[in-house]
Amino acid sequence: MIRVTENLRKIRDLLAISAIEAERDPETVNLLAVSKKQPLDKILRVASLGQRDFGENIVQEGLEKIRATTEAGLTWHFIGHLQSNKTRAVAENFDWVHTIDKYKTAHRLSQQRPASLGPLNACLQVNIDNEPGKSGCASGEVAELAAACIELPNIRLRGLMCLPRIRHDFDGQRRPFARLRELSRTLANSGIETDTLSMGMTADYRAAIHEGATIVRIGTALFGERT
Repeated sequence: MIRVTENLRKIRDLLAISAIEAERDPETVNLLAVSKKQPLDKILRVASLGQRDFGENIVQEGLEKIRATTEAGLTWHFIGHLQSNKTRAVAENFDWVHTIDKYKTAHRLSQQRPASLGPLNACLQVNIDNEPGKSGCASGEVAELAAACIELPNIRLRGLMCLPRIRHDFDGQRRPFARLRELSRTLANSGIETDTLSMGMTADYRAAIHEGATIVRIGTALFGERT
């Protein structure tokens, strides 16, 4: 637990330093603690230190953790590929979903979202590098999908998300994030305002922050190796 505490402090410092380097307010960069395959005691420890946002990519595992942490008042993000038979569980229990890439998925989530919970915060996942077999809509489909999603009553479109292919140089890492940022600007120019760019992980968070990331997803660097 001492290690987790120190990791959280270091990560917060690194995110703040990167934001300052990019001439941004550190408060505009939010850490999403990716807690998949991590034990509950570590999650509660990080939560006790002020971390509020946690991400899961397996529905059943996420549901178990949500139920076990109800009194902690945490915000839960679904960040995995969403199968159609799992949309109800996500709609009824999670606060965010980052991986909408089809209108059918968004429509099901809206239909199944309990009105008492308010709209489900949503990001469209973009296959920013056009990788075969990878989840996400094509860049050219973003505008049409976004326009359809903003009409859904129980979905609140917050922004865009991507998982680019691995690059090891800083400038190379920035390029796909810059493309996602430009897609966001294109939406704004068409009248669709969003406030979220969910992009960047442990290996490329600096590049993501320089290109405007508002949510950075970090897991093992915070919690340690998955169990």
